[in-house]
Amino acid sequence: MTTSTWTTTLLFLALIPLIYSFTMFSKKWSPKGLHCYVTGGSSGMGLALAELLTRRGAHVSIVARDEAKLRVALEQLEKARQSPEQKLNYYSFALDQADASAAALDAACQPFGGKSPDAIFLCAGSSTPGFFVEETEASLRKTMDMSYWVQAWTALAATKRMVRDGTKGKIVFTSSVLGYFSIVGYSTYSPGKFALRGLAEALRSEMQLYDICIHICFPGTIYSPGYEQENKTKPEITLKIEETDEGLKPEQVAEALMKGVERGEFHIAVDVLGNIFRASTRGASPQNGMFMDALYAFAGWIALPIWRRGVDSSIVAHGKEKHVEYLKKRGFFD
Repeated sequence: MTTSTWTTTLLFLALIPLIYSFTMFSKKWSPKGLHCYVTGGSSGMGLALAELLTRRGAHVSIVARDEAKLRVALEQLEKARQSPEQKLNYYSFALDQADASAAALDAACQPFGGKSPDAIFLCAGSSTPGFFVEETEASLRKTMDMSYWVQAWTALAATKRMVRDGTKGKIVFTSSVLGYFSIVGYSTYSPGKFALRGLAEALRSEMQLYDICIHICFPGTIYSPGYEQENKTKPEITLKIEETDEGLKPEQVAEALMKGVERGEFHIAVDVLGNIFRASTRGASPQNGMFMDALYAFAGWIALPIWRRGVDSSIVAHGKEKHVEYLKKRGFFD
């Protein structure tokens, strides 16, 4: 091979990341004028996302269980309204049930002539951390309802309606960075978040038949009312492991999610650590960027084993005797 051919080849290889990035970012999705349906839209990340969509000119329907919170949330959306034509509505339903999830979607479609929303953002969910040995059948089922089914039921109703209507839209799941790995305290929460990843992977493949795009977001700690609630039951050792986690505000997570959707990313991470876990556990999922994903994966190859050893050391340092004493006080051995 001649020198000029080598030079041309190396130049082309060097330009691949740039070419790939240009392809990824040249066409951006916009919610302006579209009907966006947001579950968990009464607080936290869901409300922040609904407000962002409203500021971007979308028609927004928010759904949650608590009607009083929904009324307050709608007032916040009204302040972000960009035009009189925007339709902003709320609906009170318990989304951990299949029939209620379908009914909520039906109600939100009525102002649009029964047509399905253009984009479904699934932000509903909650976590109740604890030790697995203290769980019951009822608590395991409830947590799976609130971490998996609360989104899966809406996705089922939405895909049926979108396919029947011929809507070439989007469905965006919200998993968690704990859908890539897990630690002590999240034995009931992480399985549902892993399951959402599996559902999103399957639907990304299947929904290509109908031109429906699937995305899934993996946020870390979000400083929201839900985070404050979960800390009430979170084990001491879990709090210790998480004490260096800086976390993000709901608005920051909403912005990161929106950027990922606009770019057409399938797995959406919201910070550097999330991207390291994403690139290191990607499997056959599409890359977000050839060059950056390679860097994230390399960083994970070096850093994640060290991080895991640190977590394990914290658990050992917590002490078996201390934990047994905790269980005794809770009546576990009675």
